Amino acid sequence: MIFGKLWKAIAAQFNKLANMFSGYDPIAQMQYEYDRSVDQLREGREGLAQYRALVERVTRQVEGQRKVVSTLEAKIKAYLTAGDRETAAKFALDLKRAKGDLEENERQLGLHEQAYNNNLLKIKHAVEKLEDVKHKITKYDADLKMSRAEAEMSQLANQFNFDVTTDFGQAEDIIQSQIDKNRARVRVSADLSGQGVEDVKREIAVEKTMAEDALKDFEKEMGLATPATAQSTRQLGPATKALEPLPEI
Repeated sequence: MIFGKLWKAIAAQFNKLANMFSGYDPIAQMQYEYDRSVDQLREGREGLAQYRALVERVTRQVEGQRKVVSTLEAKIKAYLTAGDRETAAKFALDLKRAKGDLEENERQLGLHEQAYNNNLLKIKHAVEKLEDVKHKITKYDADLKMSRAEAEMSQLANQFNFDVTTDFGQAEDIIQSQIDKNRARVRVSADLSGQGVEDVKREIAVEKTMAEDALKDFEKEMGLATPATAQSTRQLGPATKALEPLPEI
C-alpha cells in the first residue's frame, strides 16, 4: 500500500512535468483527477469495510453483554425465590456493572452505526458524482475533438478560396502565368513562321517573269513570234482570230 501511494505520487509529478513541456491538456488533466478520485474512493471503500468490521465486533460485544444481563437477572430472581438474599445481592451488583457496560457499549455502537451510515452515504454520493464526471469527460473530449475538427475544416475552407492572399490563390496565379508564357511561346512561333512570306512571293513572281522573258527570247530566236506580237501578247494577252466580213447579198 505504501509503495503504491509512493509510486502514484511520483507518477503524478512526472505527469505535471509532461504537461509543462508538452502543453496543457485539459482532458488529460480531468482524466488524471478522475483516476485519482477513483483511487481515493477505492481506499475509502476499503476503510469503510474495515470500519464495518469494527461495528460488527462491537455489535457482537453488545449482544454478549445483553445475554450476560439476562443471565444475571435470571439468577437474581432464582436466588430471591430461594431466599438467598446475600447471593442475590452479589449477582445484583454484577448486574449493575454489566448494565453500565452494556449502556456504554450500546451508545458507542449507535455512534459507530451513525458514522458508518454517514460515510456510506458519502461514498454512494461520490460514486454518483464520479459517474457524472466520467460522463462529462467523455462528452468534453468528444466536443473538444469536434470543435478542433470544425476549426480545422473552417481554416481549410478559407484556404480553398482562390484569393491572391492564400496558398491556393498564389498557386493559381503561378499556373495562369505559366499558361500565359506557353501561349506566348506559341504565338511567337506562329509569328516567326510568317516572316519572309512576302519575300518568297516576290521571288516567285520575279522568277515567273524571268521565265516568261526567257520564253519570249526563245520564241524570237526560233522565229515563232514577232516582237510586236510578243509586245501585244505581253500587254493584251493571247491573240484572237479576226472575224471575216459577211458576203453581200
